[in-house]
Amino acid sequence: MNIDDFDDKEYKNHKENKNSQDDFEEVCYLCRRSESKVGKMIHIPNNITICSDCMQKTFDTINKGDNPYMKMMGFPPNMFHLSNEIPGMQKVKKKSEEKVTEEKEEFDRKKLPSPHIIKASLDEFIIGQEHAKKVISVAVYNHYKRIGADPVKDVEIEKSNMLMIGPTGSGKTYLVKTLARLLNVPLAITDATSLTEAGYIGDDVESVISKLLQAAGNDVKKAERGIVFIDEIDKIAKKRNTNSRDVSGESVQQGLLQLLEGSDVEVPVGASSKNAMVPMTTVNTKNILFICGGAFPDLDKIIKSRLNKQSSIGFKADLKDKYDEDMNLLQKVTVDDLREYGMIPEFLGRLPILYSLEMLTKEMLVKVLMEPKNAILKQYQSLLAMDEVELVFDPEALEAIAEKALEKKTGARALRAILEDIMLDIMYEIPKDDNIGRVIITRDYIEGKGGPVIEMRGIGKHKVIAANN
Repeated sequence: MNIDDFDDKEYKNHKENKNSQDDFEEVCYLCRRSESKVGKMIHIPNNITICSDCMQKTFDTINKGDNPYMKMMGFPPNMFHLSNEIPGMQKVKKKSEEKVTEEKEEFDRKKLPSPHIIKASLDEFIIGQEHAKKVISVAVYNHYKRIGADPVKDVEIEKSNMLMIGPTGSGKTYLVKTLARLLNVPLAITDATSLTEAGYIGDDVESVISKLLQAAGNDVKKAERGIVFIDEIDKIAKKRNTNSRDVSGESVQQGLLQLLEGSDVEVPVGASSKNAMVPMTTVNTKNILFICGGAFPDLDKIIKSRLNKQSSIGFKADLKDKYDEDMNLLQKVTVDDLREYGMIPEFLGRLPILYSLEMLTKEMLVKVLMEPKNAILKQYQSLLAMDEVELVFDPEALEAIAEKALEKKTGARALRAILEDIMLDIMYEIPKDDNIGRVIITRDYIEGKGGPVIEMRGIGKHKVIAANN
């Protein structure tokens, strides 16, 4: 078509349409990957584009004589749910050159903060756990040094995989989340309770890497230097006194061995399960940092039993109840204790860094309420500040909240539930009166013996809200 055939208005519209089309690139009808990732698309009738990988998989499926998918040769338009599709076009927005360059940028070791800087950043969000923060800072620093440095001749530096033990609510998951956010690396958090041996109902161990690939935006290079946190790792301990097959215990530990050490894993792209119509990609786990965490209930009994073996009759004998009141008994854990708990030696050998978190004390819980950047009290104070009301907690009130949390024995998790209950009436009543200027939470209000102190603007103090029942 010649330009002479258009008048000025038509030519302008044609140019605008062409420019808008250039802002998009084609995507595969089946796997939804863009042309920049999979190469040139194959065009078939009905304006459908398919990448060469999916086309080959389709042919492989059709060539099976007894397959149930012969209907797919017609490619019905409603065969798959299409997301992010622009009406009338099977295309997606092209990424800008800046973003593409940014994604392809290699890992720079010089930008990695040193251990003391990593720990100082963690200190802003996490109270206590000084030993744990120091261990994880050094381990992560050494791990990413290993990735970014040129290989040393005749020296192979092994991975710094970690096993983190701590009571519930001590901050295991929050510690890893904060670390990944500070380092700006992909993080996948998975639960070991859903993992089973291949062939049984549940998730295969490869699903751990699938989640990491999704967290990295299906960028394999980015995923290969990410962090995987496997929570509830104590749930895959060997089952005792069972006559059935242990498909979610020792067999899962065996399946994780190659992932922890480093191997090539075939994982689906853009899906959580493998099937014939989903393209696969290979992810190498050699440079992926694995952090396993668990509460390990009843592990303290094994530790106590080992420590009490020396107890006997005599002047140097230990008392059998010596460790009954030790809140941080998990700090004395050894590899032998974990083996007796049900973790196999091969699995523990691939987690060379072992450390424990402390049980939160009353003083630590008070600090958790007040000091972190995103402390719970600061959140409530910000909410009331939007109504131009100042929220103040008496020091004794904070101690009362911490005491209630200790009774629940769920660590820092209990603080939010207690505060939600305490603040319910206040958050409900305060917006009714624009004259309220300050709310002071007292110990009596926490214990249900009175109400909070309300200060009206320019008037004085009086209590107006009844105590919780």
